[in-house]
Amino acid sequence: MHMRARFENVARWFGATMAAVVTSLALVLMRVNPAAAGMIFLVLVVWSATQAGLRLSLYIAVLSALCFDYFFLPPYHTLVLAGGQEWVAMFSFLSCSLVAGRVAERARRQAQQAEQRREDVERLYTLSQEMMLHDDAASLLRDLPSLVAHTFALEHVILYVRDSDEFHSSRADIHEDVRASLRDLAAAKDSAFSLLGGYDGKALMLGLRPVGSLAWRPARLSREVATAVSAQVAIALTRSVAIEAFTRIQASREGERLRAALIDSLTHELRTPLTSIRAAATTLMQGEGLDDASRLDLAAIVEEEATRLDALIGDAVEMAEIDAHVVHVRAVSQHTRTLLEHAVEQSHSALARHQVVIAVEEPDNPAQFDPHLLGRVFRHLLENAARYSAPGSLIVLRSGRAAERLQFAVEDNGPGIDAVDLPLIFEKFYRGKNGASRGRGTGMGLAIARSILLAHGGSIAVTSTAGQGTIFNFWVPLVEKESPSER
Repeated sequence: MHMRARFENVARWFGATMAAVVTSLALVLMRVNPAAAGMIFLVLVVWSATQAGLRLSLYIAVLSALCFDYFFLPPYHTLVLAGGQEWVAMFSFLSCSLVAGRVAERARRQAQQAEQRREDVERLYTLSQEMMLHDDAASLLRDLPSLVAHTFALEHVILYVRDSDEFHSSRADIHEDVRASLRDLAAAKDSAFSLLGGYDGKALMLGLRPVGSLAWRPARLSREVATAVSAQVAIALTRSVAIEAFTRIQASREGERLRAALIDSLTHELRTPLTSIRAAATTLMQGEGLDDASRLDLAAIVEEEATRLDALIGDAVEMAEIDAHVVHVRAVSQHTRTLLEHAVEQSHSALARHQVVIAVEEPDNPAQFDPHLLGRVFRHLLENAARYSAPGSLIVLRSGRAAERLQFAVEDNGPGIDAVDLPLIFEKFYRGKNGASRGRGTGMGLAIARSILLAHGGSIAVTSTAGQGTIFNFWVPLVEKESPSER
């Protein structure tokens, strides 16, 4: 890099020399008069000042003055001036060259400064836009140094957050001395100063409160740009902290809301079967005016409501397991038809008044999955299908394979799910219009099914048409059973 810069510098000076020589030879060949020659040489000096700077323009001015004296002032072909007129001409030429070169150099610098300010404004705008695109507080803090380094073409940028005593860097390495300097800078509350390792640093202030510090290398940012960048970073830092605090508050509120909803829902749903059981038990204990048929009816109520109570407690336990992240996948090799048949058998009481069809895509080779977890998913879906479809209607269970997925579906001919409810039916405790009107369930079944499938590495989706039925499609990763030849 240094050799290239030296070569370019030598090339500029050599080019300037050749420009003066070639211009002199051209003017001599064209036999231009001294006044015109002086003007052309002056133009050459001004042009060099606007393109190459003051030092090179002064060199060309001296070189042009020598050529002007040698070729156009008597006695010709010497560097001696014959009389006062020639001295006045030479002095006027040199004075005009120096003044014009100085003015041109000043104009060139002002143009460069204006261009630099324009680039700085564009970079500051780009930086602000990039920071506004980050909604997540953690990612904003993590990416801020890289954004500043990329926007202003800096080698290394370090951000220190005072409240959390954290460092974020555009590169992995941060020297311990630099860390200490940034902590001191944030505590000093004053302007920027140079740090160890060739860094420049500046305290990040929000009003009169220090929120951190920023360091960058190389120290190429002007004072104005450094102040503007630091102000933007301080605002972004404060914004990210506010977003993070707001997120924690919202998460806490949401957790409280979910716990309250769980308690309210379970309290209501548990009281309903308990009330029925208590009423039936009280009537049976009194035993006055009851025949055998009435006693059997009351016993059936106790049985039915106890079963319902058991299901409610089971859903609550399942949701607690999922929230505690204690659901583990224990995959075994099994045929999908066996899974579907076992799921129907487990839900036989709910499906007693429905027609059930099992459709398995052949060949049904063994695959690796957790039959217990998928059986729980089927139980929730089958109970929903039986609850919301008319007695005697058809419920279809399907299985197949596609795109490295083991796919399943549960189809019913029920009334369908309202379009307003579809985006929300997998949320905890959500009960759609049809569910609320039927008065059963806690709204946990579909949330449990989705959480189980996510733990299994799969997912679930639903399609529904009003008056025609609902289809729940879900899948888990397809893992074929290892054949004997591959062992």
